[in-house]
Amino acid sequence: MKLFITLLKPLSFLPAILMMYVIYSFSAQTGEVSGKLSYRISYEIVELKSDLASDGKTPDVLAAEASGIEYYVRKGAHMTEYFLLAIAISLPLYVYRIRGIWLMLLAGVLCVCFAGLDEYHQSFVANRGPSVKDVGIDSIGAFVGMLFVQLFCWSTLHNPEAHSHRRHHKRNRK
Repeated sequence: MKLFITLLKPLSFLPAILMMYVIYSFSAQTGEVSGKLSYRISYEIVELKSDLASDGKTPDVLAAEASGIEYYVRKGAHMTEYFLLAIAISLPLYVYRIRGIWLMLLAGVLCVCFAGLDEYHQSFVANRGPSVKDVGIDSIGAFVGMLFVQLFCWSTLHNPEAHSHRRHHKRNRK
């Protein structure tokens, strides 16, 4: 069983690689395609809000509101992508017993470097360009993702009550 787990450990990085592919794919979209996607999502958000509030806004009003939140939807998407990437990188590192500040540093460096490379990649895509601001926004999402992993793992794996319960359970089985 230990051999099986040892062989599967490297596969724990597959979600991170998949997330990198997803981010790269979004960055490969032209500015026009990316803009239409952001606008469509923004429109759906304001339309859903309008439907829930039953305020009967016209399509023109919804369009104006969608345009007003589109920037925030785009930046929220950046943060979400890198939040998920940080989780996908941090969890396997945690499995490899990299914890605490070392986990934050290693996962953080990987996420920020990938964000920089991604922005560089965008400089070759039509109607797109690199942005240091986007790397900063990506980094915020990654930082929150790394904190989430640290807190989740600490609370589930290092809970003193759970450890005493497990020890008590083992003693009772003997």
